[in-house]
Amino acid sequence: MMRRLAAFIAIVQTILLLGHVFLYETWDFFWQAPDPPGISTLQLVLGILSVSFVAASLLAFRYRNIVVRWFYTVAAVWLGALSFFFFAACACWLVYGAGRLVGLQLDGRWLLAVAFGMAAAVSAYGVINAAWTRVRWIRIKLPNLPASWRGKTAALISDLHLGHVRNAGFARRMVAAIAKLKPEIVWIAGDLFDGTAVDAERAAAPLRELKAPMGAFFVEGNHEEFTDPEKYLRAIRAAGVRVLDNEKADVDGLQIVGVPYRHATHAEHFRSVLEAIGLDRGRASVLLTHAPDQVGVAEAAGIGLQVSGHTHLGQFVPYTWIAARIYRQFAYGLNRVGKMLVYTSSGAGTWGPPLRLGSSPEIVLIQFE
Repeated sequence: MMRRLAAFIAIVQTILLLGHVFLYETWDFFWQAPDPPGISTLQLVLGILSVSFVAASLLAFRYRNIVVRWFYTVAAVWLGALSFFFFAACACWLVYGAGRLVGLQLDGRWLLAVAFGMAAAVSAYGVINAAWTRVRWIRIKLPNLPASWRGKTAALISDLHLGHVRNAGFARRMVAAIAKLKPEIVWIAGDLFDGTAVDAERAAAPLRELKAPMGAFFVEGNHEEFTDPEKYLRAIRAAGVRVLDNEKADVDGLQIVGVPYRHATHAEHFRSVLEAIGLDRGRASVLLTHAPDQVGVAEAAGIGLQVSGHTHLGQFVPYTWIAARIYRQFAYGLNRVGKMLVYTSSGAGTWGPPLRLGSSPEIVLIQFE
């Protein structure tokens, strides 16, 4: 296990190092400044940035002091920006090459300034966009829905990723936003925590202010499972949120089913878990499970509505396209498979780089018709 982890870290660090070398070579070629003796300031800065995220991540899993939090946040922002600067560097070479083919003599400094300036602007927008949580309203019709549920609302939130970048303050803002919506019930579809070192009880404490009349329910995601999930689940329970662990709750005639991530990724095991829960197919049901991995299994079990998160809709381009490729129509939004509706949230927080481009953070308000 340790060898695999070391090999993975070495591969990631090599890729990051090569990416920074590419940035420097692009800058050096197009800016055409005289090379200073020894190591230049730019080389030193890029060298430090190239190892910053791996170093910050290793520290983040062991420590939670303010210095580590700031270091991790800065490194994570740069990791996201690096993607845009990398594409900007590629664009410089493509435009330069195309210009040479048609006989144009382009100003290298102007080309570099425009491309890298756009990369910086897009990165800044990505940070702002990731901090701007929207509320999305949807209406759903469920077969056999109890009359008492008609017109009621449920707030769905997922992927807060409380840790070094976002912590109790972010949780407090999300709880305040949910309170303004006045839902009858709240569903938290996993990855409340990021999996890094965190004071779990302090981070989850704002959940005590969730005053939904029918309660708040949580199902664990993959990030709670990076280590022993019990410390996270203990903090969530202490905040008054019910944790659903391969079980169902009957809430005013509606079956609320919760299956943790580790029990919902493999089709056969997931099927056996749902069978053991004992779902009543003649009554309306909602399944909370973190990822939309096995929607066909849930539909075959008789679930009426599945709510999930996990995908983040890729967070930012080009990973938004990759997420859509992997999860197809279930990467985001309201969709249907057979008789079952599936809503996949893009999440409220971020993982790794706190940037979003091509996706938006959200709280979902579901109204039952």
